Amino acid sequence: MKTVDFSNPHRKKHFDFFRGMNHPHFSVTANVDLGELLPYLKNENLSVHISLVYLLSLMANEIPEFRWRIRGDEVVEHPLVHPSFTVPTDMADVFSFCTVDFSHDSKVFFKKARKVMDKMKTDPSLEDEPGRDDFLFMSTFPWVSFTNIQHAMHYHPSDSVPRIVWGKIFEQNGKTLMPLSVQAHHAIVDGRHIGQFFQNFEALVTHPSEYL
Repeated sequence: MKTVDFSNPHRKKHFDFFRGMNHPHFSVTANVDLGELLPYLKNENLSVHISLVYLLSLMANEIPEFRWRIRGDEVVEHPLVHPSFTVPTDMADVFSFCTVDFSHDSKVFFKKARKVMDKMKTDPSLEDEPGRDDFLFMSTFPWVSFTNIQHAMHYHPSDSVPRIVWGKIFEQNGKTLMPLSVQAHHAIVDGRHIGQFFQNFEALVTHPSEYL
């Protein structure tokens, strides 16, 4: 982990400007073309849910700003951030958080994810490890092809963990589409970074065999 130094005065002003807001987060929701992803997953007998967690985490880790976190007056950059995503439980009709250490090796990640998901079904948790902020908060909303979404969260002190949510997959004009929402703290993540995230994800799903 390293400290991010805003040596450019305009970048520092940008950081201070948005950090001082009561609602410093912004979000973008768009339908993404899943390309060849679903046929590939079906052919390889891979979980759609775990695959999406892995691929979205992979794309987030490739953009440094998605690994930045605000700590007081400083910004730190984690070498790697890890998905903490929602899973259904057998204990109640509400979800559990499921945190899996990210690995660029998809087979290693899938094995870890299945193990932790099975545990959370009978031993659910809503607690994050104290002092940790190297997460990506993720969720799925499979009932609706939503066009917008809003998160429950604390704004002060700064919560700078990005939120990533995907919704019900649907067909339109011969394409397989999925609503995807990305929310981030505007002091450290700008529109072009989220735009890059969407572009990289859509490029990835045209050749899923290169990543899974």
